[in-house]
Amino acid sequence: MEANKILTADILDIIFEGKNKEYGAYELRKTYSKRLVTAMIAMLAVCLLMFAAVILGKSKKTENTQIIVQDVQLEDVKQKEEEKKPEAPPPPPPPRAEPPKVEITKFTPPKIVKDAEVKQEDKIQEVEKLEDTRIGTINQEGLKDPNIVAPPVEASGTGTVAAPAAPKEDYDKEFKTVQIQAKFPGGDQEWRRYLERSLNRDLPVENGAPPGNYTVVVSFLVDKDGSISEVKAENSPGYGTAEEAVRVIRKGPKWIPAVQNGRNVIYRQRQSITFQVAEE
Repeated sequence: MEANKILTADILDIIFEGKNKEYGAYELRKTYSKRLVTAMIAMLAVCLLMFAAVILGKSKKTENTQIIVQDVQLEDVKQKEEEKKPEAPPPPPPPRAEPPKVEITKFTPPKIVKDAEVKQEDKIQEVEKLEDTRIGTINQEGLKDPNIVAPPVEASGTGTVAAPAAPKEDYDKEFKTVQIQAKFPGGDQEWRRYLERSLNRDLPVENGAPPGNYTVVVSFLVDKDGSISEVKAENSPGYGTAEEAVRVIRKGPKWIPAVQNGRNVIYRQRQSITFQVAEE
């Protein structure tokens, strides 16, 4: 290569001066920059396509899942079980027996008449004879009526009667019915908002749940200070829904406790939560 061309010549041409440039190494080095730029552009395009696919898939999955929160009233389980039991047919009525005759003494209203005009059956009976017999409109012989209550015997005393003591209420037990039910701070609307915001609505889809509704019923105790305890799922439709509902209710804030006779009491609450998975 001439001396005046060295300063303007490419370094690759200087290295391969006097050598066979048709050899593959010369072509590979000369087109290296072009191939590197092309590879980087292609890789960037693939990454953008994958990122866009993930975003679109996640937004579509979110649209296909919903959370439905329903209130459930507490039922008496024992009463429900008793309603399910078939009732035995009633026994046949016993043969009707003729009741025995009861002694009856006719009551005659006082009336001033002559002795000769008074009939035998209209004579006024002495008070002592009326104490152990039934009063009626006729005279009848028969058995003494056992249901007649003798007149009370007046006894001396102070004249005051003590009122019976009212049964003492146990306020440490678990109440199922109360005068004022426990409630979430802010009311039912805030409770639903907390559940819908805290629950992972995509959990059933992530665990492979087919389209449909998955309802979980969770029961828990609201203690006297409003704290939550004994959180448990009464059923499990699967795909992690029961565990997710228990987790969210257990970590929630304190409630306003239930009130019975002006005192805070322990109250059992039940909540129904439905995970709804729509078709693609």
